[in-house]
Amino acid sequence: MIPVFDIRKATAENIPLIRELTYKVWPQTYAAVLSQLQINYMLEMMYSPASLQKQMNDGAQFILVYDSAEPAGFASYQETEPSIYKLHKIYVLPSQQGKGTGRFVIDHIINEISNKNGKALQLQVNRHNKAKSFYERLGFTVIDEINLDIGNGFFMNDYVMEKKL
Repeated sequence: MIPVFDIRKATAENIPLIRELTYKVWPQTYAAVLSQLQINYMLEMMYSPASLQKQMNDGAQFILVYDSAEPAGFASYQETEPSIYKLHKIYVLPSQQGKGTGRFVIDHIINEISNKNGKALQLQVNRHNKAKSFYERLGFTVIDEINLDIGNGFFMNDYVMEKKL
């Protein structure tokens, strides 16, 4: 069956759904590259209800992707400098990977930011995350490497990638 994707803007009422999706995707996405302690720390730091609400209040646009009316994933993005947008998060359920869901979400975001005269979409990806090749297939290139201290003795060792629009 051909997927029928739909994008919906998320609001504070959707925080429980975002958290539910996160807990279905995040732990297994990072199990091979991060310790369980770091995964637990980062989940609390970035996906607690208070943290998600603060991200929304600070201007991050959250969207939900549905496949035939079933929640399939989410993303968040925002303008971080004039005409430069950052994709903060994009996660799709493991059962959705390989179906074009992620590409659909990124195409949607690129269309949205292009309509606002966005010139580039940037993101960070863990240097050991296999998603890097997915982003490269979509036209993103590595522009930097960072080691971000996130507290508690943990670091995010990421590539910064960019797609010019």
